[in-house]
Amino acid sequence: MAIEFDNRFFESTRGRIVISLRNSSKTVNALAAEFGLTDNAVRAHLLTLERDRLVEQSGSEKGHRKPHFLYTLTTEAHKRFPKAYDSLINRLLDVLRRRLRPSQYTTLLEEAGRDIGHDAGANAGDSVESKIVQAVSVLGELGGAADIVTEDSKTTIQSNYCPFAAVVSEHPETCRLAEAMIEEIVGLPVNEHCDRTTPAPRCRFEIRTNGVAG
Repeated sequence: MAIEFDNRFFESTRGRIVISLRNSSKTVNALAAEFGLTDNAVRAHLLTLERDRLVEQSGSEKGHRKPHFLYTLTTEAHKRFPKAYDSLINRLLDVLRRRLRPSQYTTLLEEAGRDIGHDAGANAGDSVESKIVQAVSVLGELGGAADIVTEDSKTTIQSNYCPFAAVVSEHPETCRLAEAMIEEIVGLPVNEHCDRTTPAPRCRFEIRTNGVAG
């Protein structure tokens, strides 16, 4: 029987963990610190959530002795959240797209992204690496769970779950908002290469960092 995402569930410890993981992937240690629980208690809750196909492992991060597994919500879990917000955003974008020329519509989304990036408060003196981390943090606050992959002169921010997943299928231009937001935070050109061909869209933003001091 599927768990109902209602107030009663979200008031429980497992429900609070689900809400926390909606924003970003986290380790057992991070969740234990956030909720004042032991690591074993968190693992027990995660085991139940994994059984119910609401949570899954999504990579790892370095620890002092060994890597710590990261946990994130499954696509099924994301689909169970109330849809009123997603429906409202889609309706607003429908109206804007009807009333504006394509170039105006895209420009408006980019401006919104730059505003979000500006409000993130990255300092001009910060290193490129710290600015990229800040951009990933903002994506997490919007509901995405992104990783940073660096290869030679290119750094990629990528996520298996798009924070705008319920919107991009009808309004793929929304990815330009995220692109402009990251560009504003990082201060470098960003190219969006998101995968919108799957039921669960995946984010991919490439940042050219060659020749830039860290």
